[in-house]
Amino acid sequence: MKKIYKYALLAIFGFSIASCSLDPINNPNGPTVESYAEGATNDQLQLLATGLEASLRNDMEFYYQTVSIVGREYYDLNATDPRYTGELLGAGAGEGVLDDNGFLTTRSFGARYRSARNAQGLLNAVANSEAGLDAAGIAGYNSFAKTCMAYNLLFVLNRQYQNGIRVDIADPDNLGGFVSYDEGLTSISGMLDDAIADAGAAGGSFSFSFSSGFDGFDTPSEFVKVIQGLKARVEMYRGNKDAAKTALNASFMDMAGDMNTGVYHVFSGAGNDRLNPLFYALDQNKYMAHPSFLADAEEGDARIGKVVTIEEVTVDELTSSDQVQLYTSNTAPVAIIRNEELILLMAEANIGSNTDGAVGAINTVRAANGLGDYSGATDDASLEAELLKQRRYSLFGEGHRWIDMRRYGKLGDLPLDREGDQVFEQFPRPVLEEG
Repeated sequence: MKKIYKYALLAIFGFSIASCSLDPINNPNGPTVESYAEGATNDQLQLLATGLEASLRNDMEFYYQTVSIVGREYYDLNATDPRYTGELLGAGAGEGVLDDNGFLTTRSFGARYRSARNAQGLLNAVANSEAGLDAAGIAGYNSFAKTCMAYNLLFVLNRQYQNGIRVDIADPDNLGGFVSYDEGLTSISGMLDDAIADAGAAGGSFSFSFSSGFDGFDTPSEFVKVIQGLKARVEMYRGNKDAAKTALNASFMDMAGDMNTGVYHVFSGAGNDRLNPLFYALDQNKYMAHPSFLADAEEGDARIGKVVTIEEVTVDELTSSDQVQLYTSNTAPVAIIRNEELILLMAEANIGSNTDGAVGAINTVRAANGLGDYSGATDDASLEAELLKQRRYSLFGEGHRWIDMRRYGKLGDLPLDREGDQVFEQFPRPVLEEG
């Protein structure tokens, strides 16, 4: 049951990180996190940090694809595996149809926990290092590792929902038990609080380098704004609007800024790196938007450019002519968190207490995407409906729609295209985690 945690290998990819020369290691073809648990040097700690950042991308495409399919944002109509158009959509089956031992359940679960173990490995290595780090250097590494831990665990929790997750994975031979969804969010929020405190104690610079995906956020004083943005996301999931607003005001949210400012996973064709797996070649990778994406859009909305019309595709009675084109090349970056989401979180946080603030934030996003000001009713229910619409189009394919509709109790509003289909509320706990 515990192998998924115990034998997590460090994924190392080539980022463009300046001034990083590595000491010889005994097994350069397969170093593990555990091999640096004692006596790690500065170069080895940098290697662990680089590997941790890289591991955040592991199987990321599978997470985004599965939650997008369950959330009826887009379908996999490549006809490569019937489970994508059958099992994942609950086709003709009763409750609990998702296989708790199949790849749709276990693959993302395993990838995110392997990356979480890399975060724990970095924490262990820093605590037992021979690098001679001062208190600020230690705090910097710890801030990054705890942020990555929280980020990974939130992805697991998003899919597992009321099935809960393990948050205590420090000892692979003595894992903590599963905690509920609410307890999981509380723990993740606490990890981010710890990461914020560590960033505040990390001095003027980190003792390690990031990839170019963190440009502009690669010092403690700027990185903490990223943590605050992630904290705002978590607090909104918890329903803590005041805490979310506090975090947003301390984040990099900028009502007058570029919607795409943020931190990103980066990709390249260099050796030991990888290409963006969410880039779908036109007329080849048939990830097709649900027809309602275009049908429900407002005239003039620039966000409809996230899909491109091609020849109609039909697989298993699912039909679409709109191919997903979120990324323009196989080296395009993928957002971890960006300004547009933060502005929408501020809009959401203001609903129910500051109508002008909510409408103002919504209008900021609408204007950025070619639309005029919101002119609908301003009661809470109407503003929530507008918010969900803006999140649907602004964050299309970025892993939010299914979660948003679930937390607003609106999964039943998602379209069903065939008799017998259903929208799942959560993924089952992998069978090897039972008992």
